Amino acid sequence: MRLSPVSVIAVSALASFAASTADADFWPSFRGEFARGVADGSPLPERWDPASGANVRWRAEIPGASHSSPIVWGDRAYVVTAVTDGESELVLGDAGGISLAGEREKTFSWRLYALDAATGEVVWQREAYAGAPRAGRHVKSSQANATPATDGDTVVAIFGSQGMVAFDADGGERWRVDLGVLDPGLFGDSSSHWGHASSPVLYDGRVFVQVDRHSGSFVAAYDLASGERLWRFERDEKPVWATPTIHRAADRTQLIVVGGDFDRGLDPATGRELWRFRRDLEVKTPTPFVAGERIILAGGYRGKELFAVDAGAEGLVEEAALAWTSAPGGPYTSTPVAYRDRLFFVRDTGIFNVLDPATGESLHRERLAGTYSASPVAGDGKVYLAGEDGVVRILSAEAPFAELAAVDMGAPCMATPAIAAGTIYLRCGTGLWAVAEERGPEG
Repeated sequence: MRLSPVSVIAVSALASFAASTADADFWPSFRGEFARGVADGSPLPERWDPASGANVRWRAEIPGASHSSPIVWGDRAYVVTAVTDGESELVLGDAGGISLAGEREKTFSWRLYALDAATGEVVWQREAYAGAPRAGRHVKSSQANATPATDGDTVVAIFGSQGMVAFDADGGERWRVDLGVLDPGLFGDSSSHWGHASSPVLYDGRVFVQVDRHSGSFVAAYDLASGERLWRFERDEKPVWATPTIHRAADRTQLIVVGGDFDRGLDPATGRELWRFRRDLEVKTPTPFVAGERIILAGGYRGKELFAVDAGAEGLVEEAALAWTSAPGGPYTSTPVAYRDRLFFVRDTGIFNVLDPATGESLHRERLAGTYSASPVAGDGKVYLAGEDGVVRILSAEAPFAELAAVDMGAPCMATPAIAAGTIYLRCGTGLWAVAEERGPEG
């Protein structure tokens, strides 16, 4: 770990950040508002039992295969899926190597579901596309990886190479945009298609999308009401699988995007580059996020260092100007979560880590059972880790970070959970679960 002598994080900034993660009845996009991955303020269950139904509010069957996370706004939960005949191939852990799924000739139905958040009943479903996929996928991926996003009035979903569609809250289509073939894969091998993963982000009447492919990658903003493109930032770099993040501060708002060669901050109104940091790595997947006044960047094949960039950075950021750089061994696929003055993450191989977000110093490290693709989420003093083995592990967010419980959901959990209004939404296999502390007659 290296700490910059010219940049030390302020305790007051961390306190302000913690205060901003109060619980709400919405989780509008991947990892919730501003990609924080935190919902505090309501009790959350330490354990539940899928078999007996204890602390289980409902389970809904969602056909098809998708690694997309659920989102929640008020009394609605939304999920996307890709449905085809038979079971979709899924190889867990590292067993799949760089292999591709053999389903390019199959016919799929790409759908958006709206469910009653209280009961799990399907309110409406819409088929956005039908036909053969325009690009392939990795055997550990799916044909519907991107998480939708909503502002309560409009729901936007990216169905990979099939395109992006906006619906109103009643399921009426508002517009659709063809983003072209999204074929990111092994760098330098144009026949390698691992599947699109980046999710849309909504802010200030705009939709921000990150399009990665073997050539011609870009970031763009679209008008939320009409689908009209407002600006486009070209970046012909190695493909990545990360979702952008909005960071709003008193002096400026920026769109943080990860690239194969450079990570950047862009002006969300114009697409103008505010800063860039060279991080030339392959297979970058974690979403950038902000802890206090630091932008945390992670990812790279097999898991590299974490980097902390000052949120007020300008121009080319040199490594010497970073707030800190952690030791190697960061997450490969999942995104860390900043919670209660700690930075939590789990490596794909099950190594659970706790860092000090002020310095990047390691505070705790242990091996957990299982392998992990989903990102951790946190709330009510607990950290939730959904595993590929179908087991959700609940850990204390306070030292010594003990494992409080482990719940077997009976199917692989590839999607990052969502939390809203004291309820945790888990997508494992074809099941969408809502779990919460049991409530009284008026709860």
